Amino acid sequence: QVQLVESGGGLVQPGGSLRLSCAASGSIFSINAMAWYRQAPGKQRELVATITSGRTPNYADSVKGRFTISRDNAKNAVYLQMNSLKPEDTANYYCNAQLMTSWHAPPNDYWGQGTQVTVSS
Repeated sequence: QVQLVESGGGLVQPGGSLRLSCAASGSIFSINAMAWYRQAPGKQRELVATITSGRTPNYADSVKGRFTISRDNAKNAVYLQMNSLKPEDTANYYCNAQLMTSWHAPPNDYWGQGTQVTVSS
């Protein structure tokens, strides 16, 4: 089985920074894209940032210039450095990985359990 475990969430003041981490473990043959999503209370889950296996990033307009996604392929890990945080960044953040569990299996999406980020004074 495959597990994605996030860490690094917490309470931070506006203008502050946090770094989220997510590590995938289990029966993993290869990982394609990895991503971070977030979901605020009463809102739909939205894409925050993605990164390809070749480390090409892409960002939602709302976080461009403030957030940086990166990954360590050797560790099956993805990170999200969040700077200049705003109250509207408050949400539960989820890690996503599109991965294959064997050479002949099609890629599937796997999700972490989420980590809460609260931006408040």
